[in-house]
Amino acid sequence: MTELRRPGNPWWITYEYGAMLLGLGTLALLCLSWLPFALLLYPLLPRRLGQALGRATISFGFRLYLRILTLFCGCRFDLSALDQLRDDGPLILAANHPSLLDAVLIVSRLPNVVCVMKAALMDNLLFGAAARLARYIRNNAPLEMILGAREELQAGAQLLIFPEGTRTANFPLDACSPSVGLIAGRSKVPVQTLLIEFSTPYLGKAWPLFRRPTLPLHVRIRLGRRFPPAANAQALAGELEAYLRHELENAPPTMSTAAVLA
Repeated sequence: MTELRRPGNPWWITYEYGAMLLGLGTLALLCLSWLPFALLLYPLLPRRLGQALGRATISFGFRLYLRILTLFCGCRFDLSALDQLRDDGPLILAANHPSLLDAVLIVSRLPNVVCVMKAALMDNLLFGAAARLARYIRNNAPLEMILGAREELQAGAQLLIFPEGTRTANFPLDACSPSVGLIAGRSKVPVQTLLIEFSTPYLGKAWPLFRRPTLPLHVRIRLGRRFPPAANAQALAGELEAYLRHELENAPPTMSTAAVLA
């Protein structure tokens, strides 16, 4: 098996391409299978019931998806640290954003998470109906985003936001916006940092969607420091950025492909 995994082996390259297609196809199939139900239920169900069902379904679907990636696509996920947050009540989850998979990883373990999403994703055919049923929050109107986030936190949800605003372009971290601090100040809810680490930059900003992965892929999420809400949003953003950057630059190594092959 070790010989099969050697870089450049045509059989292993074929497997990596197959794993990529299976992974992307499975995600699309899961989204499409829920799409008609989400479209139908959104106008029919009361808001609270609809969002609870929507979030639980997304969490279950993402967990199933990661299981398929583990079994068939050479992926290894260490997400157990997130389980400690399940019963912690309202929190603002602030994470770095190295990959397209980041929200999938977090939501798979935390069923009452509401995501702050780009408007383009909220309007996307694959993701939009499910996101609207779950009452995820658009990020294109800052005041509405902050008020909507406060409302969800007051109702007991956990809010997932990526302070960088988009996937990391300049590793280990891009500049963080003050939005996390503004939400924390308005809602009086603490900010729990999450540190997401990949063995390769798969599906990062510079990784084309159909570029084959380097397998096996190892992913880990660690719990970072929890910040109390602060009156000065800009100061909190600076603290968050400095802390995340320091932790990511000095992180213990995520198991790499080279280590697995050795």
